[in-house]
Amino acid sequence: MTTDMSWMVRDIVDNVPRARHAVVLSADGLPRGATDGLTKKDVKTISAAMSGMQSLSRATAHFAGSSQERQWNQTVIEFSHGWVFLIGAGQGAYLAAAAEPDVDLQQLSFRMNRLVARLGGNLTSPPRVTVEDPSRLAPTAPAPRRGPSGSGFVLRELDQVVAEVRGARHALLLGSDGLPRGATSGIDKDLADTMAAAMTGIHAYSRAAAQFAGPEDAEWQQTVIEYQHGWIFLIAAGDDGFLAAAAEHDCDIEEFTSRLCDVVPALLEREAGQGRKADHV
Repeated sequence: MTTDMSWMVRDIVDNVPRARHAVVLSADGLPRGATDGLTKKDVKTISAAMSGMQSLSRATAHFAGSSQERQWNQTVIEFSHGWVFLIGAGQGAYLAAAAEPDVDLQQLSFRMNRLVARLGGNLTSPPRVTVEDPSRLAPTAPAPRRGPSGSGFVLRELDQVVAEVRGARHALLLGSDGLPRGATSGIDKDLADTMAAAMTGIHAYSRAAAQFAGPEDAEWQQTVIEYQHGWIFLIAAGDDGFLAAAAEHDCDIEEFTSRLCDVVPALLEREAGQGRKADHV
């Protein structure tokens, strides 16, 4: 019989001002404990979404760099109304926490990691083979079809940002349909299509976590995945489009993401202009 660990995760909301909820879950999406204020359906949905999120986060580590040490550290999702943190919590177990926008992020992260360290093996969750596939419990998007090819696929604005920010590696613009619209010159079409499929899934799981962070009218802003060797960012870009980017671990991520956000309007405007031109052909 699985032990209910709700009493353990209450430590986070009890000791971090503006923390809202916390859930501990197994790798296969089974909830193992949650703080008060969440319905059973909410806990089940969040657990499934976070299970899918950690799986895709680990699967995309190669996009952040070629290091042999590709250890996933954490995934952070930012909404207009709050935050969601996801970290490992022992073998086969994960800890997710949600907080209001003005929470002390360092304090929240510290409290989560201290809880994991203090509880140690109590959070270890052996794999089960008879559970329902967690992908059925959270929204997923179909893998994108192959996008357009040709010289126009390289976006010079993204190339310039990557060239000028130390530690920046790649960037990829995706439309609302999940198709790659363009990328830096270091990304070939095969990698672009592979990353588009993974990023579309991460985008869907991020949106599924909105109710965990707060009100239903949440606006997703970005998802940040930290590895031992680097970073992956997924940033909102226009009407349901998004921008994926990767950087080395010592990159100035604030500068990198700020520069990327600055060039997005020009990229979207050019794409819209090309669409209008095509409509008149």
